[in-house]
Amino acid sequence: MRKDYISWDEYFMSIALLSCMRSKDPSTQVGACIVNDFNHIVGVGYNGFPKGCDDAVFPWERDGEFLETKYPYVVHAEQNAILNSSASVRGARIYVSLFPCHECTKYIIQSGITEMIYLHNKYDDTDSIRASKKMLEAAGVTYRQMENLGLNVEVERAVK
Repeated sequence: MRKDYISWDEYFMSIALLSCMRSKDPSTQVGACIVNDFNHIVGVGYNGFPKGCDDAVFPWERDGEFLETKYPYVVHAEQNAILNSSASVRGARIYVSLFPCHECTKYIIQSGITEMIYLHNKYDDTDSIRASKKMLEAAGVTYRQMENLGLNVEVERAVK
């Protein structure tokens, strides 16, 4: 029997990382993969604009007047994965390339996801992440960080 196959965690995190490569955001690409307790993928998503909102028309800027930045328009990867799910996500786990912000954490908790696995947490020292952790712990949603997967350098650079 072959012994060098990847684990379920590595497999599903790889799907999240592949999904983030669909994002057109020039500064931060995020991917998410939701999996039920049968290890079936029930949702995937990446950060991007809502359907019908042209990527070439809406801004990708991080700084400037609010309406001239990406922030009022972008749908986060976790939200897209939940909205695009093909089955109930209640009791599922979500794999995310980046620790979720407080807004996405509310979606994760409210949808019934019970476990969150993340790869990076580059915003760990922010109030948004502190709020996320506080809500996850209060709601009983477990979370853990995966070690570096050692994937393609481009993929790793995109999510850090």
